[in-house]
Amino acid sequence: MERIQKVIAQSGYCSRRKAEELIKDGKVEVNGKTITEMGIKVNYDDDITVNGESINLKEDKVYYVLNKPRGIITSTSDEKKRKTVVDLIKEEKRIYPVGRLDYDTTGVLLLTNDGELTNLLIHPKNNVEKLYIAKINGIPTKEELIRLSKGVIIDGKKTSSAKVKIKRINKKLNTSLLEITIHEGRNHQIKKMIEAIGYEVIRLRRERFAFLDVDNLKPGEYRKLNIKEVKSLYNLVQKNDK
Repeated sequence: MERIQKVIAQSGYCSRRKAEELIKDGKVEVNGKTITEMGIKVNYDDDITVNGESINLKEDKVYYVLNKPRGIITSTSDEKKRKTVVDLIKEEKRIYPVGRLDYDTTGVLLLTNDGELTNLLIHPKNNVEKLYIAKINGIPTKEELIRLSKGVIIDGKKTSSAKVKIKRINKKLNTSLLEITIHEGRNHQIKKMIEAIGYEVIRLRRERFAFLDVDNLKPGEYRKLNIKEVKSLYNLVQKNDK
């Protein structure tokens, strides 16, 4: 048996913290009875509903890595009826993206129905690395790159240290190609970090998420992760979680 909030999080419906809020608000039912106690334990064959929606706990887990194209929403649905990353994957099970990539950002994106792994991967304390390639206007100085690597203030809070290096400079066009590795996942983080040192991102691509890349996938293509890759992801975050 497991605590109700953990079971809801593992289903992928929401985070454990959000599950606790829903329980407090009386939005969770177990076998037809409204639950408001946080410590209650349930079995995986119990009938659990959240906001009237049944939670499927016996569903087989699936894992995909997608080469996200530009102009696709990182969401399970969109009120403006724009195409989402979920629309690109032919899967009957309910899946959702792990973290977010902006509408115009391309590259590695993991999608799954494994709520437990999702929560571990996106939690800041687990330090999962994300490597980005950013084309920016201008050519930053050595001092500006050091400042970027040590952390800059965005949205009133300093970013954690990052690995930053210049891959290429085009003096004629006055542009640079930067390689930036972070382990946070704040909203528009790379773009805001670049803006904090006085430049603007022209194009942004995520080259790697943990050890996953999309080198053999064209934009819009995806593949299933194998068992070894899934176990490696769990080993990675559980090691950092200690």
